[in-house]
Amino acid sequence: MDSNKDEAERCMEFAERYMREKKYEESEKFARKAQKLYPTKKGEDLIAKVIVLSKQSQKTESEPSIRKRQNVSKDKTQTQATVDYTKEQLESVRRITKCKDYYEILMVTKEATDSDIKKAYKKLALQLHPDKNKAPGAAEAFKAIGNAVAILTDVEKRKQYDIYGPEEERMQNVHARQAHSHYNYTRGFEADITAEELFNMFFGGGFPQQEMFMRRTGGRWNRQQDAQAQHAHSQQANGYTTFLQLLPVLLLILITMMSSFFISDPVYSLHSNTKYSVKRVTVDLKVPYYVKENFHREYQGSLRRLENSVEEDYINNLRHACYREKNYKETMMWKARHFMDQDMFLSAKNIQTPSCKRLVEVQP
Repeated sequence: MDSNKDEAERCMEFAERYMREKKYEESEKFARKAQKLYPTKKGEDLIAKVIVLSKQSQKTESEPSIRKRQNVSKDKTQTQATVDYTKEQLESVRRITKCKDYYEILMVTKEATDSDIKKAYKKLALQLHPDKNKAPGAAEAFKAIGNAVAILTDVEKRKQYDIYGPEEERMQNVHARQAHSHYNYTRGFEADITAEELFNMFFGGGFPQQEMFMRRTGGRWNRQQDAQAQHAHSQQANGYTTFLQLLPVLLLILITMMSSFFISDPVYSLHSNTKYSVKRVTVDLKVPYYVKENFHREYQGSLRRLENSVEEDYINNLRHACYREKNYKETMMWKARHFMDQDMFLSAKNIQTPSCKRLVEVQP
């Protein structure tokens, strides 16, 4: 009966701890186990308290979830009711999709000057930029006006376009013509630069000179030279970064190699090996230690101080070993209590701690 009482008290300890940690299910489990082993008024009160706290916790957790679902539903309704673009923006996009040539896209005549064309582009670009215009097809319309201004402000391309016009496009894209009844303004006579780059040129300081950052190859501006230069610079930077990262490791290796030339071997070892093969024993605590074969010839210090150092190292090693043995034993006992395994608990309780026993013997 006393063993049941002891086990019941341990179960109550677990139950109270789990209750403090708000793990009510585990707390109730151990409290009921304690009541089965040794019924007490304290156990009944603990079970009742855990049940009340568990219900309160479940109610508290459910309320944020309900509010969250209500907020999500409200946000969804508000989002559906919001319109991201105006009627004028949509009409502007639709107008461009119906255009048959670049002049019509920019709303200029064939006699328009470069200044007229750029002015028309700036006005349309501010209306159709994808960051401002969210209407369906705005991105394609923005690309169309970019193609238009790039072609019509290039003397040679404008000349070719005036000669061949949209017919060149239709000859080059037979399949596209069969799929679309209107002029596909985003292909054929295309700009050699993206629509976003064109926009940045107009609103970020004007057109840069083409020769400064690109060269023509087969009707396209080739960015290969810039890419190669950037790649070479990136490789150089990466190599320098790698060297800086490895520098501490290299310094550590160098210091280790240098220290091997200046740091001499210790006088003794607590363990026997090929280098320390001669056994000796301290006078006071009878601690065995090992020295080299030339110990008597080479060592000129005080033997008393040396043996004191040996005994201090020995006791420190015993302390560390004792700590590990106690920690292992306590861990196994805790596991046995957690799983309520009596055999496992008795086995853990009988685990020996020889280092601790020896530490008691040698300590003054």
